[in-house]
Amino acid sequence: MIRKLRIKYTVLALSALFLLLTIIVAGMNLLNYRSVIEEADETLTVLSKNSGVFPSYENGMEWLPSGMSRETPFESRYFSVLLDNENSPILMETSNIYAIDGLTAARYAVEVAKGSDEKGFKEDYRFEVTSEQIGKRVTFLDCGRKLALFHEFRNTSIIMSLAGYFIIAVLVCFFVARFTRPVSESYEKQKRFITDAGHEIKTPLTIINADVDILKMDTPENEYLDDIQKQSLRLAELTNDLIKLSRMEESKNDVQFIDIPISEIILETAASFQSLARSQNKELDIQVQPMLTLLGDKSSIEHLITILMDNAIKYSPEGETVKLNFEKHGRKLVLSVSNVSSAQLSADDIRHVFDRFYRADQSRNSETGGHGIGLSMAQAIVSSHGGKIGAASPDGSAFVITATFPARNI
Repeated sequence: MIRKLRIKYTVLALSALFLLLTIIVAGMNLLNYRSVIEEADETLTVLSKNSGVFPSYENGMEWLPSGMSRETPFESRYFSVLLDNENSPILMETSNIYAIDGLTAARYAVEVAKGSDEKGFKEDYRFEVTSEQIGKRVTFLDCGRKLALFHEFRNTSIIMSLAGYFIIAVLVCFFVARFTRPVSESYEKQKRFITDAGHEIKTPLTIINADVDILKMDTPENEYLDDIQKQSLRLAELTNDLIKLSRMEESKNDVQFIDIPISEIILETAASFQSLARSQNKELDIQVQPMLTLLGDKSSIEHLITILMDNAIKYSPEGETVKLNFEKHGRKLVLSVSNVSSAQLSADDIRHVFDRFYRADQSRNSETGGHGIGLSMAQAIVSSHGGKIGAASPDGSAFVITATFPARNI
């Protein structure tokens, strides 16, 4: 349980950290890319308004947008192509770029004009399409250097974030293990106490039962002796159940799992409750898909079915039917036991039904003979077989317990 708790905390912390880093890195790169686009579009707007070239400084500086450097016209590499209404090149202006000749510029412009975008990228060149009197002009701005810087920043930010993530992941694993160590030690002490105390209690209980048997030889009809014997036996059963539950929850399980005919085991164990059900005027409906196997422990599965059937019969009213269904669904073996509950069940009851000593009946009387840890043991058995168990009550009256096991690949 402590190991699962550590894994859960670690996964939660690392998932939150990964999400945070993803948002930060993605946000920074998105803003960086947006800045590149906005700066390029601002330059293209100036070029497009002046027939594909920058205005002369001799005409004043009114054309210079705020935030644009005076060196931008000398740092920028650009070209433009004037097209007629048939998208045929009329004039190519390539004097401000070395990497593009007239034919390449004309080809780029025609390809852009065939599309519907007024702005966009053609390879590393940002373009803008504007209308003129005799046709339209396609102006291109070389953004290769800025895009290269953007890609370099993106890659660096991802690498640094991943490096930081793995460093923090190591620290999280270390500190989670350290912080949960007191809880782990306390939990281990609790389990040892239950086991040791259980063994210590067994001896006086055995002596009490033996003394009661001797006393009943002299006074066979004695209600006080009957009560003592009944309650001592009940305490002995509770002690044994607590010890079993503690052992099942151990992180190291010495039980060797083998292939078992789980269909036969469930059918035989469930069928043994027929006489008990009839004696209480109740019916059993047992549906088991044959020939299914499971990698597990035979006695544990028998114990699981005993707990679920005993619980269903015990807490269902007379005249009702207890149903058991076991079949294969895809890669899962699904076991369900359902009955009508004698008491109305709330959502809070369903949430706590697998807690130790929890009962929906708050009076907690012992008339039914249970201890309140049967379903806790059922949960431990299912978990030890790599499965999951859950409870549901659709209408507050029907009570359904469903356990799933991993199916064997045949």
